Amino acid sequence: MELRIFTEPQQGASYDDLLAVATTAEELGFGAFFRSDHYLKMGDVSGQPGPSDAWTTLAGLARDTSTIRLGTLVTSATFRYPGPLAVTVAGVDQMSGGRVDLGLGAGWFEAEHDAYAIPFPSTKERFDRLEEQLEIITGLWATAAGATFDFDGAHYRVADSPGLPKPVQRGGHRGGVPVVIGGHGKKRTPYLAATYADEFNVPFASVDDTAAQFRRVEAAVEKAGRSAGSMTYSAAQVLCLGADEAEVERRAAAIGREKAELRENGLAGTPDEVIAKIKRFEAAGASRLYLQVLDLGDLDHLRLVASEVMPAV
Repeated sequence: MELRIFTEPQQGASYDDLLAVATTAEELGFGAFFRSDHYLKMGDVSGQPGPSDAWTTLAGLARDTSTIRLGTLVTSATFRYPGPLAVTVAGVDQMSGGRVDLGLGAGWFEAEHDAYAIPFPSTKERFDRLEEQLEIITGLWATAAGATFDFDGAHYRVADSPGLPKPVQRGGHRGGVPVVIGGHGKKRTPYLAATYADEFNVPFASVDDTAAQFRRVEAAVEKAGRSAGSMTYSAAQVLCLGADEAEVERRAAAIGREKAELRENGLAGTPDEVIAKIKRFEAAGASRLYLQVLDLGDLDHLRLVASEVMPAV
């Protein structure tokens, strides 16, 4: 099981905070450092010093790290036009030497759109735009040297694009940076994953619900004529690990959560408890787990995972 670190900087984090987590995760052997793509805090936190742009942050980390993979869980299709996003991601992939994954979703948090002058269309339109963005971004990356890319959709039009720059990575399902799609939708989400994604992620769900969603995506992958092994299945869970009960309680309080609730809805408890739950996700079909770390100043939390959990999974 590959363990990745997943952060929520909109809750309050400077670039230096994120850099400390990313470099610590790299030193400890975690598979990747991911961040959310949000512009507004959620819940009863200050959000200070304010939001940071996901791809600006990842560009910095591309130069300030050397081996760990970097990505978004997930970039919102409402925030950026597809052509500039393809250019940005390809550029960060070049800056990192080919260590980037693009998680892309439809967007859902209406309040942040209102707060930062971003249009927020209906659910159907957001998913229509997401599908067109996936087609355009992967199409631009896959366009052969000397050829051009064209697209005429309901929301976006591309004419005579050279599809430059190219990412370093060319091994994704569609020929570029690996694409991550996630969610709980029962029909369109599995279809989009089977058509465009290298990885499918189920965020913050029970083991049983995660397994059921994996099965839907597996069926869609088979229907699309892809090999079963061409899709990676992953889950995201909030992390609250403690060497003992007192430490579990302290870490739960630090993020404003109850330890009983975290045990039910996340990866929480002592190392043995967390290892047992990870094994359940593995049995459900996950080969990768994103550990949502909410207290970015607690680097000992990462060290405890690396020493007591990682060797067992």
